[in-house]
Amino acid sequence: MASKREAWFSLLPSDPRPALLASEEPFARFVALTAVLGTPEGDAEVRSARKAVVADPRVRALVDRLPAWESGFSFTGHNSPGFPPNILRLLHAMGVRPGDFAAIDRMLDQMPRHQADDGRYLTPGGTTGKKPSAWASLPCDHFAILEVLLLFGRKDAPGIDRALGRVHETFAETTQGPAWHCIPDPVTKWRGPGRKNDVCLQVTVEALRLFALVDASVRPKPLAGAARTLLGAWRNRTKEKPYMFGHGKRFVDGKWPPTWYDASAVLDALAPYPSVWKGKTTSAEDRKSTTEIVQALATTFGADGMVTPRSCYKGFETYSFGQKKKPSPWATARVCGLMRAFSSIAAAE
Repeated sequence: MASKREAWFSLLPSDPRPALLASEEPFARFVALTAVLGTPEGDAEVRSARKAVVADPRVRALVDRLPAWESGFSFTGHNSPGFPPNILRLLHAMGVRPGDFAAIDRMLDQMPRHQADDGRYLTPGGTTGKKPSAWASLPCDHFAILEVLLLFGRKDAPGIDRALGRVHETFAETTQGPAWHCIPDPVTKWRGPGRKNDVCLQVTVEALRLFALVDASVRPKPLAGAARTLLGAWRNRTKEKPYMFGHGKRFVDGKWPPTWYDASAVLDALAPYPSVWKGKTTSAEDRKSTTEIVQALATTFGADGMVTPRSCYKGFETYSFGQKKKPSPWATARVCGLMRAFSSIAAAE
């Protein structure tokens, strides 16, 4: 019988680990070693894989996509892979770390220089129909900027305490439960396409992820309630669609590279809060809902135990996770890493 740590394998048609470790993608090997096998980043084999990540021309090409933050830029939406925080999160997920690229360090230096009096980090306009010179911020701007600063070790960045304070202050009781909702920027006046008091599931996912990067002592005490709100949204998926976030096929399959609310994003947000989905204090319905999402994500694996992207953003055709014709080692490693985190409940009925 497989141990609880490896119970997630029972959901897959075959074991993808040998293929991942033999992959020509160094970023797939890095994720396989760290997230799937649990090898520390200080291990010699992991250091070697990460060195290859930094040297890989595909990674350099992603770094080169970063625009000049200070001069302004435009992009099609907060889910766009061209939104700089999304590029930075992708690079970090591939194994890039602080100090690897000067262009990343420059952007991380520049991001905190624009901050509203209420603590929001600002971004050039574009997603709200304003010209790029109009610095503004919705929660999905501010939270995303704050998250990448924390991911890349900028816990002492200018205004970071005020930035975290803003996330604390906007934690609210929404129609669906404790979470975060969309708050219009005072300059742009634009708000997402949902009822004012509904939960914004994307912003709530971002908040849970960023609070997982700080000491537990500075997290909101009822933070676990936000994780339970995510699970409630899954349970009520046939009745509600707050801010147009659905839970059908697209939610399960996701879109690659991952930038927005989907099953993998929910599991990524839930993983650091195990008291919500396992253990003696966990409710049966939350445990069941988490297991259902894990099992739904398992349906994205093919018979070979690999994930072939079913939907992709344009402009990533040269990456395995940006095409729909053959399995992607990095996509497979990423999903395997998420499933491993929930292995203790993955095979529950």
